[in-house]
Amino acid sequence: MSTWLHPIELEGNLVKLVPLQKSHKVDLVFAASDGKLWELWYTTVPTPTTMDAYLNTALEEQNKGLSLPFTIIEKKTSKVVGSTRFLNVDAKNKRVEIGATWYAQKAQRTGINTEAKYLLLHHAFETLGCIAVEFRTHFHNHPSRNAILRLGAKQDGILRNHRVDAEGNLRDTVVFSILDSEWKTVKTSLEFKMKRGPLK
Repeated sequence: MSTWLHPIELEGNLVKLVPLQKSHKVDLVFAASDGKLWELWYTTVPTPTTMDAYLNTALEEQNKGLSLPFTIIEKKTSKVVGSTRFLNVDAKNKRVEIGATWYAQKAQRTGINTEAKYLLLHHAFETLGCIAVEFRTHFHNHPSRNAILRLGAKQDGILRNHRVDAEGNLRDTVVFSILDSEWKTVKTSLEFKMKRGPLK
């Protein structure tokens, strides 16, 4: 596994991001079931029957140094509320993508996502020394696109016919990024937003 990226806990005021483990399966299934997140056709969220494969794939990619998956825990309740990860790791060029993110319905629009992204970006730029951090999402996932823009990322472009989903639908992928030269301003903006509280 890459020595550049290794399992770590990241903690803020609202959330704790801990290394994903197979022992989190039941709690992750419970979180994904809050709102039946897998029913959103433009997202990829594990179902109760696909959670084992989801965990196996994430941990295999981690062992190969290709990703670093986290389980997201709400500190107030000590409950698992979702998952996120660094993926498409390019250690040579010091680039990562933050993605494969999903939250239980009760955790959405609460400030949890903003803080989790802040912790990941802080680690990427200030510990790993990344020169750029990417975000990618489905063209039709407008809530995700808007959330990424609110973080301070800029749209790089659209990869057309980028993937084929399980139903045979063609996915256009929207690519965003934050550069190391932009991090100081993005960091200031995110800290200001977190002090003011979650957007409703």
